[in-house]
Amino acid sequence: MGTIFEGKTLLITGGTGSFGNAVLNRFLATDIGEIRIFSRDEKKQDDMRHEFQAKDPKSAAKLRFYIGDVRNIDSLRDAVRGVDYIFHAAALKQVPSCEFFPMEAVRTNVEGTDNVLTAAIDAGVKRIVCLSTDKAAYPINAMGISKAMMEKVIHAKARNVKAEDTTICCTRYGNVMCSRGSVIPLFIDQIRAGQPLTITDPSMTRFLMNLEEAVDLVLFAFEHANPGDLFIQKADASTIEDLAKGVQKLFGDTGIRIIGTRHGEKLYETLMTREERLKATDMGHYYRVSADGRDLNYDKYFVDGQVVTESEDSYTSHNTQRLDVDGVVAKLLTNDYVQEELKKLEK
Repeated sequence: MGTIFEGKTLLITGGTGSFGNAVLNRFLATDIGEIRIFSRDEKKQDDMRHEFQAKDPKSAAKLRFYIGDVRNIDSLRDAVRGVDYIFHAAALKQVPSCEFFPMEAVRTNVEGTDNVLTAAIDAGVKRIVCLSTDKAAYPINAMGISKAMMEKVIHAKARNVKAEDTTICCTRYGNVMCSRGSVIPLFIDQIRAGQPLTITDPSMTRFLMNLEEAVDLVLFAFEHANPGDLFIQKADASTIEDLAKGVQKLFGDTGIRIIGTRHGEKLYETLMTREERLKATDMGHYYRVSADGRDLNYDKYFVDGQVVTESEDSYTSHNTQRLDVDGVVAKLLTNDYVQEELKKLEK
């Protein structure tokens, strides 16, 4: 993992989720000093503690658990004391539930992020990477709107703190395959039960990423960030219909039933807006969108020549590389969860 984490203390908010588990699998056996898991659910923490103690007792000694809520800054202040780096993954992520309880999304995703950053800055944490979502670009649902506001909080905090004290940046990525609440495990369960796969709109497109890619993106941001930077991975996408057919090619064909779009769903997702793409830097596998460094004194800024405020197109799941059914199958086979479920079929 390199010497940058050697002997350091990393805190992961929302650390019992899919992302936190992926980070632990990647980091725990390295030369990192300590990993702190901060979350609300003591049952998930206890399960995680036992799982990693069973897998690797020696490395599990580096693991520390903190019960708390990002909505409560006092619980954060205890957890961030002595921390070098933070991966902020705590969030309400379910689109339908945020539609019905939008203020809950605000309290966790917006106010919670502000609390994390305030506590971290006060404690002298060196680097913070916050995890956002494609739904924050041109948001139409409460979850996306709350995440868009979270990004604004991140940019404002990054602007107002010295980079040598604390560097704050953000990553934005699409659907992570087989993460909590995602559609692929649901599809597999439906096939096992002999039921048709329920899909909302066959032509709907979504980005497809593995958890490993999500961790890679966060690590890239960690190593390359200037204050307020937003990092986006170039990602594959597919239609929901091709995704369903890909799962059925691996697990069995039980048919498809179209149920219509759910509350707050988009036909396609946007990872980078036209406006962001205009100022994005292509870094190979990733885009960097630099923060706007201007202050409120607009009078001192002037532009010679043509003013351009939009690029030709945003970066979406409709115009990125589109996988066909065979491409979806190949992508699915790179996923650990899918591999484990296939092994169950062989028994």
